[in-house]
Amino acid sequence: MTWMVYGANGYTGALIAELAVARGERPVLAGRNGHKVAATAQRLGLEHRVFPLADAGAHLDGVDAVVNCAGPFSATWRPLVDACLRTRTHYLDITGEIDVFEGIAALDAEARRAGVVLLPGVGFDVVPTDCIAALLHHALPSATHLDLAFLSGGGPSAGTAATAVEGAAGGGRARVDGELRSVPLGHRRRVAGFRSGARDVLAIPWGDVSTAHRSTGIPNITTFTTFPPLLARAHGVFQPLLALRPVRQVAKALVRRIGGPSPAARDTSRSEVWGEVRDARGTKVEASLTTPNGYALTADSAVRAIGRLPDVEPGVHTPSSAFGAHYALELDDVVLSEPRAAR
Repeated sequence: MTWMVYGANGYTGALIAELAVARGERPVLAGRNGHKVAATAQRLGLEHRVFPLADAGAHLDGVDAVVNCAGPFSATWRPLVDACLRTRTHYLDITGEIDVFEGIAALDAEARRAGVVLLPGVGFDVVPTDCIAALLHHALPSATHLDLAFLSGGGPSAGTAATAVEGAAGGGRARVDGELRSVPLGHRRRVAGFRSGARDVLAIPWGDVSTAHRSTGIPNITTFTTFPPLLARAHGVFQPLLALRPVRQVAKALVRRIGGPSPAARDTSRSEVWGEVRDARGTKVEASLTTPNGYALTADSAVRAIGRLPDVEPGVHTPSSAFGAHYALELDDVVLSEPRAAR
């Protein structure tokens, strides 16, 4: 299969390209920044193409699948997905953005007609959380509520941080009675039983309020993460400020200077996921897993997902609907605590 990494000039795109080469793959590298894309391609000995997304359709000749690594994905998914549908090219990305998941989900019928797979969220967003959700649903099919929490080590890349700034401006989101609803940022707090120990977590908008609902059908879903105590207390102040476009632009300009975690930080940091389901009778089941650094998992998952595409039916998928609930366990150094009764 001939495949392309779009956004290969970015931190995560370059990691995916490097791992692909280490595993004997030869992806085509692409992006808008010709100098950076060419430099990465030359270093890895790969073909490269430079084009804006508006011209994507003209540059997908001979390409069977594209992994979109160019965020924020709210600005990049639509033109690239449209081009993939026209050229019958499979589309994957590493987004965690709720509205991107929702927008792509609405194109399921078009994807089926075109005979292509549309699979957003094949990185740390949302592979481990989606698989935990699917495993918990299998353990308690009567579940009506799902809570998912994660913590990540090693620090963000510039692209991740800029996407987070953009997302925080919109406040919180949760799945309530089957519908996506706007809620105050941090509207819920609870304790999550991570493998490393219990942690206080705060509700945030995360992609699983879209994807986990499609994977499981559970109608009530909230997503959480850990926050430093100061930020946890002040989250209600930051969100209104980030809603102001000038403030948001300044914040994104500042975080764009972030270089992303060093190789040493990636090698020595880990991420964790925890989930709990409950049903109308009060039965609760929980599970947890640990993963490598989120960027290492993202690169691993993206490369493996490409190899699994021929076995996936055309249409829009989540990671667990494409590859099964245990897909996360196929990735390097992922350890699961099996679903068990929760207190």
